[in-house]
Amino acid sequence: MKKLMYVSVLALFLFACNSSSNNDNNNTADDTTTASTDQAADANANPSYDPNRGEGKFTHVDISPNLDKAKAEAGKKIYEVKCSACHKLTDERLVGPGWKGVTKRQTAEWIMNFVTNTDAMISKDPKAQAMLEICLVRMPNQNLSDEDARNVYEFMRENDGVK
Repeated sequence: MKKLMYVSVLALFLFACNSSSNNDNNNTADDTTTASTDQAADANANPSYDPNRGEGKFTHVDISPNLDKAKAEAGKKIYEVKCSACHKLTDERLVGPGWKGVTKRQTAEWIMNFVTNTDAMISKDPKAQAMLEICLVRMPNQNLSDEDARNVYEFMRENDGVK
């Protein structure tokens, strides 16, 4: 029984993100270099893939400068049910990366494609692959509709200080 408990604890540590990893907010120069390297490598590997778009149906999302409070409230409810077990609203990692500043680091199209088409993004997108290398756990498909994805994105904007 003790052996099973130790193996379980060890497995938990292996699959959880290391909270002492580099902080994304403090490595902007490194992120730019990595992004351009990833784009160049991906362009050679898959010339039909556009790393700025993501992989999925969202190619253009109209974003108002002002927050849509109804969508943000609906997105908050989705976050509480489907996202909060793995993501914090700060920049701290839990199982997945924290959400603070995510709308400044990623486009609306990329975020919405990722949350609705996670497996395809992880298999093709260098940014998604880099996050998987850091967190070591694939994000499960949450079966979000397009409207759910838009609402979650609006909640992310609210979390990032958009009024």
